[in-house]
Amino acid sequence: MECTESHSKMSALVDGELDAVAAGRLTQHLAHCPDCAKAFEQLQALRVAVSKHGVRHVAPAALQQRLRQALQEATKESKASPRRRKWAQLPWAWINFGVACASTAALAVTLALYLSVPSAAERLDQEIVASHFRSLMPDHLADVASSDQHTVKPWFSGKLDFSPPVVDLARAGFPLVGGRLDYIKQRPVAALAYRRHQHVLNLYVWPEQAKGDAPPRLTVKQGYHLLHWSRSGMEYRLISDLNVAELMDFERQFTAQIDKDGLP
Repeated sequence: MECTESHSKMSALVDGELDAVAAGRLTQHLAHCPDCAKAFEQLQALRVAVSKHGVRHVAPAALQQRLRQALQEATKESKASPRRRKWAQLPWAWINFGVACASTAALAVTLALYLSVPSAAERLDQEIVASHFRSLMPDHLADVASSDQHTVKPWFSGKLDFSPPVVDLARAGFPLVGGRLDYIKQRPVAALAYRRHQHVLNLYVWPEQAKGDAPPRLTVKQGYHLLHWSRSGMEYRLISDLNVAELMDFERQFTAQIDKDGLP
């Protein structure tokens, strides 16, 4: 199944309108396509939000009674003279119709605004991608260019209010290129640059004491793979155009090394 077909059938899947074969094909596609899976999660969240917060207006009893009377009179006139349908005698019907149209338009605008506003996680991913783009420009990858972790780590001293873990993974095939200061999530962070053959990996690190440990989670943004995890009060964001398997290997090697060195 192509992503275009997947997006066209997501709403039907959420509403339970697909047959078993189509639902099975779409479910299988979602299991192997992170972008479509994310879009499906957003659609489900929207459905829940509309069900929970959607505003419904019930006509007052007096208005309902007047509408019933008006409809009864219109029915009598229609039977007596089918060609004489005096809709002008039904002002409340037109008013109710106008209110319904206005409510529908307002709901459509609200839903459009809801879908157009990125979540906090999406905004953070956008910041990471933008920073990664900037780092690939000439002379932007490292403020301190060195493959020696004992040179890079002390360089951050006095520039940040925390000490980022810096390890050299050259033996694992990920040599350290250097480090730099960056600004992510409205605060200064450490950015560590590594290489894997011709691929650049940027690892962003900052403290998040409020968060507990979290295993690696993968997202895809603008063709880049982003891997993020939390450990020992530190938040990590890894980005590269490298394949997922090698990114996961980097995370395992990095975590094993900081555990070995007793780093946070």
